Amino acid sequence: MATRALDAKNFEKTITDNGLVFIDFWATWCGPCKAFGPIFDKASDANTDIVFGKVDIDQNQDLAAAAGIQAVPTLMITKNGQIIFKQAGALRASDLDDLIQQARQADVPVQNKA
Repeated sequence: MATRALDAKNFEKTITDNGLVFIDFWATWCGPCKAFGPIFDKASDANTDIVFGKVDIDQNQDLAAAAGIQAVPTLMITKNGQIIFKQAGALRASDLDDLIQQARQADVPVQNKA
């Protein structure tokens, strides 16, 4: 599955409607973002059961601010509608693979939807 572009219109729905979501907050001018992008994209192709989204912080400044993003790239992981991981910095493919396995195994109760 290819990555999805996330913005203020679809961000919340993506998180609440999907069990496991990996979100890459990035910027076009960011060197480490350019290095991490292909790693993130490759992981999305290899893990089709997980939603992989990307937020361009320049196009979505309010969303980035609301998410508390202070540096890019920042990886955020949500499971069952809850943030279970958020960290700035580009990751190596092996580190991202480890995070994917940890996130799959994380015991996070499903939120009741009103």
